[in-house]
Parts: sequence; structure tokens; C-alpha cells
Amino acid sequence: MTTLADTLRALPDEALAALFRLRPDLVVPVPTDLSALAVRAQSRVSVARALDGLDEFTLRILDAARLTRDEDHGETSTESILTLSAGAARRVDRAAVRSAVDRLRALFLLYGPTESLHVVPGVDEVCSPYPAGLGRPAAELDPETAALVADPAKLRRTLLAAPPPARAILDRLAAGPPVGTLPATAAPGEGAAAPVSWLVDNRLLVPVTEPSGLAGKPTAVELPREIGLLLRRESGPLGPLRPTPPPVAGAAREPKAADSAGAGQAMEAVRHTEALLEQLAAEPAPVLRSGGLGVRDLRRLARGGGLDESTTALLLEVAYAAGLVGEVDLPGTVTARNGADQQMLPAAGYEGWRDGSLAHRWEHLARAWLTMTRQVGLVGQRDDRDRPITVLSAEAERAGVPAVRRAVLDVLADLEPGTAPGPDEVVDLLAWRAPRRSLGRDTGQREVLAEAALLGVTGLGALTTYGRLLLAQWTAGDTRIGETGDDPLGVRPDADGAAGGGSAAVRALDALLPAPVDHFLVQADLTVVVPGPPEPTVAAELATVAEHESAGGASVYRVTGASVRRALDVGYAAEDLHSLFARRSRTPVPQGLTYLIDDVARKHGGLRVGSAGAYLRSDDEALLAEVLADRRLAPMSLRRLAPTVLTTPHLVGRLLTALREAGYAPVSEDASGATVLNRPKVRRAAARGSVANRVTDPLATPRLSTPRLLGIVEQIRRGDAAARAARRAPSTVRGAGRPGGAGPGMPTAHAHSQALAVLQQAVRDKALVWVGYVDAHGATASRLVRPVSIGGGYLRAEDERTEMLHTFALHRITAAVLDE
Repeated sequence: MTTLADTLRALPDEALAALFRLRPDLVVPVPTDLSALAVRAQSRVSVARALDGLDEFTLRILDAARLTRDEDHGETSTESILTLSAGAARRVDRAAVRSAVDRLRALFLLYGPTESLHVVPGVDEVCSPYPAGLGRPAAELDPETAALVADPAKLRRTLLAAPPPARAILDRLAAGPPVGTLPATAAPGEGAAAPVSWLVDNRLLVPVTEPSGLAGKPTAVELPREIGLLLRRESGPLGPLRPTPPPVAGAAREPKAADSAGAGQAMEAVRHTEALLEQLAAEPAPVLRSGGLGVRDLRRLARGGGLDESTTALLLEVAYAAGLVGEVDLPGTVTARNGADQQMLPAAGYEGWRDGSLAHRWEHLARAWLTMTRQVGLVGQRDDRDRPITVLSAEAERAGVPAVRRAVLDVLADLEPGTAPGPDEVVDLLAWRAPRRSLGRDTGQREVLAEAALLGVTGLGALTTYGRLLLAQWTAGDTRIGETGDDPLGVRPDADGAAGGGSAAVRALDALLPAPVDHFLVQADLTVVVPGPPEPTVAAELATVAEHESAGGASVYRVTGASVRRALDVGYAAEDLHSLFARRSRTPVPQGLTYLIDDVARKHGGLRVGSAGAYLRSDDEALLAEVLADRRLAPMSLRRLAPTVLTTPHLVGRLLTALREAGYAPVSEDASGATVLNRPKVRRAAARGSVANRVTDPLATPRLSTPRLLGIVEQIRRGDAAARAARRAPSTVRGAGRPGGAGPGMPTAHAHSQALAVLQQAVRDKALVWVGYVDAHGATASRLVRPVSIGGGYLRAEDERTEMLHTFALHRITAAVLDE
């Protein structure tokens, strides 16, 4: 029988390169020879990886190949597979079957000529032991059942006599898998065991586990293959076959409408993310000792942002993956509530992200979502130890999630623009495209659709234009080995957007979003309306001089006495505030705002606070007298030191707070009397990189260029030739050191001098030479090498097969023969 190694050895270089392109895991690392390649191609891991990419129809055809193998040689043929597939109720196109067989042969899951195909052994190890859901032949299970199936008329009468409950069990097992269990607690012939007992008694089912009599011990029964084939007479031996993917009849949306809806949701996602991070900056959340944020903190953030908890968890996870959130250690003497010694707050890169355009900020989040290995849908569920899974905890880590996102978005990308399929249609199509990968992942696939809608990747259920561009850019960013200009470490050069306008997705989204505005509208009630997304400088100015009230398509702020005082505290003068509102406002500045600024500025700095405990001074003696007599300030224990100076034993911060709460407008000063500008202190976690900067898809395989593939083929063939030649070493080398062929021994003086002369000549001529030697265990061996140098009692030579440098002790060399 021709082995797989012999088949691979007979292939041309282009065919081997094509195999490596389809199964790149075969050359990571590069095998030493074709025999090693054949072993790897039949291994469980490599076969499972190849099977994971096959669709439902191709896997059924592989099952047909397994079913039609003869018992003697394990061979099948394309014609046998066609014959078995032709039994389907809906006739299957023979060309589709041949195409599936050709694909299996290209992947070398089947090998050999079409009339004698072999299934690689790894397929039986990885796949179900019941091909196409059919059981084993009756002859392997029970002689009496075999006699029953050998009599077609008797078998048909027995099936027709089966009670309805028993027939329902047969139909269920015939659909696959063919094995069922029955609890041993059920009494034979009663309840659920009654129809099974009838089937066993009439030899239609065969017990494959002897009843033990122990309570709760299940008894397994198996439906023989011949009976399963008879019950499938309407659907065919392989069951219902779908050569083509199921159609997707999703709702048709106008592409512009889908893009507009998605862009609006993208803007909301960015805005809500910024609001959540601002909440964390104002009140950092403690990190649980087990990792992640607690349920109370998640609810607090959700309530503050006006969001539900699932959306809040998604945005926090995406922000963390994007490097916008991080942990910071608390000082040794400080402990947060719940005993936490870490807090979660915005990272050092948050300001840079916040200052970018809306489209750039969205792209940064969307890339992180695509590549992060976090399944957010698990948050709120229970783990194996019945503990709640919290946001940002390790229990929500799932390595295969990026592949699920890619598969779901690929389905949407393959449809016509504006097509909005339902979740059931997407799940069904994925189950056909890759049944092995999709098994048990339907919940995760539905979660991907919901998350894509929340982040604005889809709009009205359809993939947006900019989402399509982002997906194409992400797919093109996979690691390529041997391609010019690609980083072998897998770093995406455009992960944060290219300079000069950003990526194509950013430009497409920018065209859909409203242009940033550099102005606002001041109304008579001192509210400030920003008619669109504000520019970063406008947003920073308003954050200082006004209180934020609401967000949306138009943001609303309100100017208050406290906000004006805050602006004065950070260094603004009254003239600066008047100039700011006059420059930015498209409506006349209300007189009330002018009065408010002047009134607060007039009072601002009338009192001066320094450190004594603290002191209070003013050039206005009447004002100091008023403060001293104010009962609200009695807890400060103020004392007059001079007509213009008061002191208190309390610290400066407490005095400032008490004065402001009493309606005064003090400012702090240093020892020289200069005003201390009171800018808010911002704590940030250490800078973190976004996961979007690196390929994280565990299913992503290196794409090799054609020259690199051909180079690998040449390397393997050279190693194969050397390995085969090593097995044909000259008899003079193989027999050296074995006197009379009795066993290993050390070389004689004459043989040693001859070998040394041959080696010295090989060093001069740089020729290949066969070297026989005795190893440290006393065993003889031979190797084809190219001598490099001789000295110090050692030979240094390069092994032709492994291209490695080896050192041989000269006294252990038994023979040396030039290679012919």
C-alpha cells in the first residue's frame, strides 16, 4: 500500500506549496523531511485544524468516504462516494460531490488515486465514531441482530409492528447519533423503559453496556447501521444534504439609512464611553481581590451614565481593551472599601484619545472590540464555582471570541450592502459554513450581533459602509510571513489610524458624522447649547466654565456662580471670560451672564488664605470683621491677629471649603503672597497599549509568500534526500567497529589512520564523507557530514540533513568513506 509519505514524495513542488498554503500549520516549524511531514499531516491537532475549516456538505462527503471503505485495505473510491451520496431524496449534483472530494484531497484528508482513496488515520481519531450519525454494522454488535437484518422481509415486518413510542425512538436514533441511554432506575417494561425493552427484545436495538443493577447506572443501546439506513430511505444514507449554503432572506435596508443609523450609534458609543471614564476619574472604582469591578460599582456607573448594566459592561470592557482604563496601586497606608488595594481609573492615554476626532475615537474602540479576547455576555452569569462573573474579571476571558466576531461579520460582509439578516439566519449559515467551529457557539454569535449594533458597526441590522472597510482592514492586517514591509511580530502599523486623515473607515465615518463645531449658543437663562459635537478646545473650555447638564446631538451646559469661580480659580480673569463668551457665542451674550461674571470676579480674591494652621487676610477690614462675626464659621475658631489678618488652627483646605460654603470667594496664596492657581488634580493609571495593535485571533495562521513556500519545499526535499541517503550508508561504514559482525567495538589502529586520512582530505576538498562512529553508549552509528576542521582530538563537521555543526571525538570514529 502506498503511504502518505510516498504520496507526498511524488508530488511536484508546486503541489506541495499549495498544500502548505492550505494548511500552513504543517510548516510551523518546518519538518526535517517528508516522512516527518506525513506524520504531522496525520496528527490529531493538524487534522482537527483542517476539519474546522470545512463546511457541512464537505464533512458529509468525508463521512461517506469513511462509510464506503472496504474492510481489507481500508480503501474507497470517488465512484463509491458518488453512489452513496446519490441516495438522497433530493438528488445531489455529482459535480458538487466531486468538488468536495477534490477539496478533501487537496487538504490530504483523502489521498491516493480516485479509484483507491485512503482516509488519513487522524480523521477517525478526531471525528465522531459514528460517521453520518450511523451506528456500527450489525455483525459487529450482535449475531441475532445480524441474522434479522439479513432477512429484509422479516426486518420490514418487525419495523411495521413497532409501537408508536418505540418507532419514535428509532426515528430519533436514525437521525443520529445512533446511541441512547436509559436510566437503570426505570423498571424493565415500565414507563420510559417499555418501548426500549420492546426494541431490544425484537433485536432492533443492541445493548452495548451490560446492566450492572446499580441505581442510576445508565444502559447504552445502539442502532445498527443497516436499520439506520433503512429508516433513512427517504432522506438518504447520509441524511439531508445541503451542497449550497442556506439562503439568507434578510430585510433590505437603504445603505444610506443603515450608515446614518450606525453613525448615530457610533457617536453615542463614544459619548457614553467618555462619560463612564469621567465617572471613574471623579470616583475611582476599587478592584476586587479576585479581579474586576464589583456589582455595586457597575450599577453605580450604569446609573450615572443612564445606561443598562450590559451596555455599561460592554463599554468598560472595550475601553479596557483599548488601553483607556487601567489599575493603579493604592499607597500602603490606604485601603479602599472592600479591602481592595487597587483602583480602576482612566489610563495615561485617555487625554490623547479624548482630544481626537469622533471617527478616530470610534475606530480605536471598534478595533479593540474586534480583537479583544473577552466575552462580555458572560458578565452577570455564574462560573463553575457558582460565583458571579464580574466585569473585567478573568472568568470572562475566552480565546476563541475574536474568531467568532470575524465569522459573524464575514457573513454580513458577504451579503449585499443594506441586507439585514435575522440572528437565526446568521446562526444557521455559520452552522453550515463551519459546523465544528460553530458547535455550541450560537449564543456567542447572537451576542456579537447585539454588540455590533451597540457600537455602531451595524446600522438597522446591516453592516455599515465604514464597518465593512474596518473589517477589510482588520482582515488584511493578519500576520504575513515573508511579505515585504510586514512586521514579523504581527504589530499592525495602522492600528491607531494613519496620519493625514486616518484609515478608509475613519474617512467614511467622518463623512457621515456632523462636523465639529467651534461655537455655542448662550441663552437668557444662562444655559449654553452646543449645536453638534464640540471641538476638543471648546469642550475643554466649557468643562471649566460651565456645568454639563445633558448630552446628545446637542450638548447643554449651564453657567453658575460656582462654575465661574472654578474658572477664576484655574487662572481665568473676568476679561478672559467675557472674551471667551463673546468669541464663541453665536447669540448675544445675556446681560445676566455679564453681571454674574463681574459679581463673582469682584468678590473673588477679597479674602486671602495661607498656612498657619491657616491664616486669613484682607485689605478690607470690614470684610474681615464680617467673617469673624459669621456664626457659620464658628467651628473654624478664627482669631484676629491684626486688623487685616485672622488665623485658625485648621488646615488651609478646610478653611477654604468652609468659606466657600458660607458664600465667600477666597483664594489661596503662597508664602510670598502670590495667588495659588487651583487646578484640579487628575490621577491616571499607567499607560496601556490597545489589544488592537497585535493580532490576537488564535485561528489566524501565517500567510506565506510563494517564494517562501517554494524555499520551504526545497529545504524539506533536501532533508528528505539526506535522510533517505543516511539509511543507505556504505556497508564498510555500517560494519566498521564490529569485529566479525559480533557487536560494537573500537576501531583498530590501521582503520583509524585510514579514516583520519580520508577526513583530512575531505576538509581540504570540502567534500561530503560518511563517518562511522561509536557513541557514548557503545552503539555504532553513521552520518553523512561535511568536515570543517580537525584539531585537538576532535572533528567538527556540518550535518547535511539538519544543517547543524557537530563535534566527533576522533578516537571514537570507526571509519570514513567519501560520498559518491
